[in-house]
Formats: sequence, C-alpha cells, structure tokens
Amino acid sequence: MKNPRLAKLAKGIATLIPIALVILIVCAAAMAQGGKAEPNRIEFRRGTASTTINGTVRGNEQAEYVLAAKKGQTLTVKITSVPARTAGFDLHGPQDVDLGLEFDTNLSFSRRLPKTGDYLITVVKLNDAIRASKYTMTVTVR
Repeated sequence: MKNPRLAKLAKGIATLIPIALVILIVCAAAMAQGGKAEPNRIEFRRGTASTTINGTVRGNEQAEYVLAAKKGQTLTVKITSVPARTAGFDLHGPQDVDLGLEFDTNLSFSRRLPKTGDYLITVVKLNDAIRASKYTMTVTVR
C-alpha cells in the first residue's frame, strides 16, 4: 500500500531539485566572475581639475577608479598611505596604450596623455605583512 503523505513529499522534492540546481549554477557563475564591482568614476567639480580620494585596501582587495581624459592633457596621480608606502597604484589607458610606467605599482605619475578615453587606476596594498593600508590619492587632469 502506498502512503499518500510520502508520495506528496517525494513530488515536492522532485519539484525543488531543478530549482535548486538553477540557483546553484547562477551562484557559481557569479562567483567565477569574482563578484567584481564596477570601478568608481572620478568626476571633477565644475571649475576644478583635481580631486582627492581617501580609502582603505585590506588583504588582497583592490580599489578601482576610472576617469575620462583627452589626448594632450597632463594626468598627475600621487598616493600616500598609512603605514607609509603600503599602498600603490597601477594605471592603464584606453586600449592598453603604453603610458611608460616603470613598475606595476607606483606612488606617483605625471605625463601627457597619448589618447583620449578612460584611464583605469587600480590601488593595491603593497605589503602583505600588514592587514590594511589607508591611502590618500590626488588625481589632477590639466
């Protein structure tokens, strides 16, 4: 003899399994992308050419910023941190244009820009021996 309660339970479980699989696949795809957020867009207030950004990077975190600039403008980026020299930045131009950076992480940069487009600044912690680095970054476009 068949138990009607057991049959109803089995049918409910059979319905939930495909839903659970879809949720699992969607979550796995999101995790594979690293859950990376969009970079913060740097926009200058009207009449200014410079802005200062304060932040903190912990562990393997990165802070990403993007700004629009034109060919021929001078981009200046300077970063200081507490503890000293524990945060630096990398800079990439549109279509990975060569900006002449000597290192993957830098404390300062100032050059005329070779192309118009978005420039990506990535702030990273330079010292694994510390938990977090508080930084102040000044970005100027003239």
